[in-house]
Order: sequence, then structure tokens, then C-alpha cells
Amino acid sequence: MKSLHMIGSPRMGGAERWFVRFINAMLRHGEEVEVAVRRGSELARHHFAGRAHYELPYSTVWDPFSRYAVSRLIARSEAPIVQTYMGRATRLTRIQPGRGKVHVARLGGYYKLDAFRHAHAWIGNTKGLCDWMIRGGLPAKRVFHITNFAEPPRAVAAEALAALRRRIAVRPEDWTILAPGRLIDVKGHRYLIDALRRLPAEINGRRLRLVVLGDGELAGPLKEQARQAGVAERILWAGWQHDPAPWFHMANMVVFPSREAETLGNVILEAWAYGKPLVVTAFRGAREITRPGEDAWVVPCDDGAALAAGMEHVIRNPDLQKHMVTNGLVRIERDFSEAAIIAQYRGLYAKLLDHWI
Repeated sequence: MKSLHMIGSPRMGGAERWFVRFINAMLRHGEEVEVAVRRGSELARHHFAGRAHYELPYSTVWDPFSRYAVSRLIARSEAPIVQTYMGRATRLTRIQPGRGKVHVARLGGYYKLDAFRHAHAWIGNTKGLCDWMIRGGLPAKRVFHITNFAEPPRAVAAEALAALRRRIAVRPEDWTILAPGRLIDVKGHRYLIDALRRLPAEINGRRLRLVVLGDGELAGPLKEQARQAGVAERILWAGWQHDPAPWFHMANMVVFPSREAETLGNVILEAWAYGKPLVVTAFRGAREITRPGEDAWVVPCDDGAALAAGMEHVIRNPDLQKHMVTNGLVRIERDFSEAAIIAQYRGLYAKLLDHWI
């Protein structure tokens, strides 16, 4: 069945990367989808350029032109399922019952529910998020839990990886720590910099190098923190990468130091999919999906000393690394595979159409 997917973000982030991943997976599995992104956004310029898509203004939630553009597209579309992401696209989407369409709002975070209450059904990517929506007054029978999946790893030629190492001055014998995520408070990068300050410059004769994969409002303060901590020369600020595959292949370990408010954390799934040992903090999403000591090494949130100890423990234990990597790959195949998650969306859409229309 056809579905229309709408998102109004101007820049890329975890939610937007998931949007691209989900649309691509739907297409791979033969689903008919339409996409509406913000005009001039990074999604439009980098991910849907040259592909069929709509570009809408999504200026503000009060803008009459944006509301008209959204309403007009929905009316013209033959898709009976309209799925919105984030607050702006959701608030601009208004579909009255009995119009032959179902509005599904997908939440990937603990947003203010008032922006989402008018939808007909809601999807949360963690059980905790779904429970929170129900406690917030959304009817339980129309709240559905469907988790995220990991995108299949993209192969990268050895020559390309070698060229990347040369470009960023990382030696093949270095121990490269990858930390993907927007540079915002919830991602906890300041505790990672504090952890790096506490770690030796080398472990088992290998230099430690941290690659921060992301950008955001805290870029300046974090770089200043690194300078004052004396670890600036050990950090590469790689910025946002529209194709993170080479960086994951190059990494020896992935660290995800988010704070308690983090909902799920796609980085966990990406680390497992790429077969990388993972050190993660015990935020609420990680507590729900990881198995400490089995598929991830889990340490307390907001604790640079604990994070440093956990990182060093994993680096010094090759058997532990192999154990976690093996189990992480099993988790991807068993619990977070693309085929299984797309099948759940397909089943939900059929259920909603059967009961709503």
C-alpha cells in the first residue's frame, strides 16, 4: 500500500538519518512511498536530490502557506497512510476522520505531546517511550511500539579507507575511537572529553585517537574544553558526515556517552551492524536494548571517570571485544533486522486501514 512520509527538518541529525534509512528500506522491500521534505533542506540537497520527492516550505507551524502546501499535497496524494516525523510536520498535518486517510505520527523522542495529539495513531521506537505517551493521555490501543533497525553496512574499499586515514593523520596501528552524534547536551560529549583526559595517550603501544562525528551548537565549547584538558591534539572533529560508512569501518571501537534523556540511540545499532565493540552509558534507551557485558560495555551516565575506566577495560580485553561484537551481530539479525521492522510497519498500516477506514 502507498504511504506518504513528511518531515520538516532543515538540517541533518539522528532522526533525519533514520528517515532516510527507513525510506530506502521501504523501497528495497517493494513498498510504494512518497516523500515530502523541507525545501532547501539537507535532506533535499543531499539525500533526495535526483529522486522523486516533494519539497514544501514547512516555514513555521503558524504559516498559512506551509499549512496550505501540506494540506494540498495530502489531498492530491493517493496514499491512505500519512506518516509524519518530528513536531513541525506533525503539527502542520491535519486530517479529519472519514477522509479516507490515517495520520500516523512517529516519535523518536520525548517531545511535548500537545503537538502530536491530533494524529490518529502513534509509533514509538522504544517501549519506554510508548508507556510515556500512554501516561500522557494518548489512547493505549492506538500507541504502537516498533523499534528501529540498523542499515546494512555498506562495503568500503580498502584503498578508500587507507586514503581516509592518510587525510586525517590516523595510523593503521592507532586505536581509533568513534563517537557519532550531534554536538548537543543530551549526547554527553563533555563527559567523553573528560574521559579522554583520564586515559593514557597510549594503551598496549597504540595511540588513542578520538573521532567525533557530528556538529552542533556545542562545537565551540567542546573544543575549548578539549584544549584546556590538554587532549585537543588527540581529537579529530570530523563534522557531520552524510555517509558514515567509511568512519565506522575505520574505527576500532564506538563510544556513545549520551545522558539519561536519550531515547534510543541509533548509534548502538550501527556499532553492532558494523561489528565494533561498543561502550555506552546507561541512559534509558540503552537500558532497554543493550545486554551489559554481552553486546555492550555499559557505564553510568554523566561520569567521565567511569567512562574512562570502561573504555580502558574494553581496549585491554580483546576477548571481551570479540564476545560483544559476536553478540551484537546476533542482536541485529534477531531483534533489529530491516526485514522484520519493515514487516511490522506493513502489518500496522494494514491494521490501521482495516479499523480506521
